[in-house]
Amino acid sequence: MAKSEFVYVTFIRTTPEKLWRALTKPEFTRQFWHDTTQECDWKPGARWRIVKPDGSTADSGEIVEIDPPKKLVLKWQNQMLPEMTAEGFSLLTYQLEPKGDSVKLTVTHQMDKSDSKLINAVSGGWPMILSSLKSLLETGESIEATRSWPKGM
Repeated sequence: MAKSEFVYVTFIRTTPEKLWRALTKPEFTRQFWHDTTQECDWKPGARWRIVKPDGSTADSGEIVEIDPPKKLVLKWQNQMLPEMTAEGFSLLTYQLEPKGDSVKLTVTHQMDKSDSKLINAVSGGWPMILSSLKSLLETGESIEATRSWPKGM
């Protein structure tokens, strides 16, 4: 079966430990990921979910692999749009590699389904989220458009 895949690579002037905290801790994710938090015990097999500001679930899944501060692999399923939920689980991988005074962050989001609606949607969302994360870690401020939940969603 053909895969749908989105890959994004960026270099962030920070340490792997700070980047890991930003990707997993609520006090950071709220600032760059539309005022959402993640609920998880951060160990293999643990349930994981992104919680919207109203307390409902945006996405959910489980930890497949975790090796702080180097790698995180999640099973990921959209919970907001029925046509995306019906596609089943995708796989998200964060890979963090130290590069001098920076960290190379590679985000790979894939699904074993060609023309995935979910992968198409996240391909439009990840660049802004990850740019906002980079801005937050390098300047102390996220991109304004990512600080609150989008209207109408």
